[in-house]
Amino acid sequence: MSEAIVDQIRSLIRNEELKPGDRLPSERDLGERMGVSRVTVREALRVLEAGGLVQIRVGARGGAFVTTPSSSTIGSGLAELISLSPLTAAEVTEARQIVELGIIALVVDRATDDDIAELRAMMKDHQAALRNGEYGMAMSAAFHVRVAACTHNAAIEMLVHSFHGPLLMSLREAQVAAPLMGHKGTKEHRAFVEAIAERDATKATEIMRTHLSRTARRVAVVRNARAVADS
Repeated sequence: MSEAIVDQIRSLIRNEELKPGDRLPSERDLGERMGVSRVTVREALRVLEAGGLVQIRVGARGGAFVTTPSSSTIGSGLAELISLSPLTAAEVTEARQIVELGIIALVVDRATDDDIAELRAMMKDHQAALRNGEYGMAMSAAFHVRVAACTHNAAIEMLVHSFHGPLLMSLREAQVAAPLMGHKGTKEHRAFVEAIAERDATKATEIMRTHLSRTARRVAVVRNARAVADS
């Protein structure tokens, strides 16, 4: 029964009979309308909240309100599906070369002063982590995800968020071929940010192409070594 409630509310949202900001009836009213207990209604609302379709607020003016799923919420759902797919590091890196080079024009055109300030702050943190021996591939992945957010395109942000897991996997595989990976990469990250600040798409593209090509070569080295070991 809770699934039926979820499906009905999703249909109302899809047909725009319920819109972001609208308040759903109380648990008691929903239960009476649908002939189910408040526990069943509460379970359905939790499913909708987990999916980013409603927000539960507490207090005198609380209740369940229709909301718009964020790019990160949708991306997390896609990420779960992608994590079950047999993607290889080589495939992920190839996809990155297409996507990350393809969005640079938008990044250069749309990155705000706040975006650039955040990227520069991220670079300072990464440099400090390198000096302290604390830099990890998760930091590199976070940088690339933040760059995609500079497009201010919800579809691109959603796709990149969903790709975070495979991206991290491919970076860690590349690190097998280059255990000290990070020093050259962060230097290129910093140069890339400054190219964005200068609104120089050509320079930014050259930097990122070099950056991603090196990752692709490292992934290929690991793949070939494993193929030889298995033969």
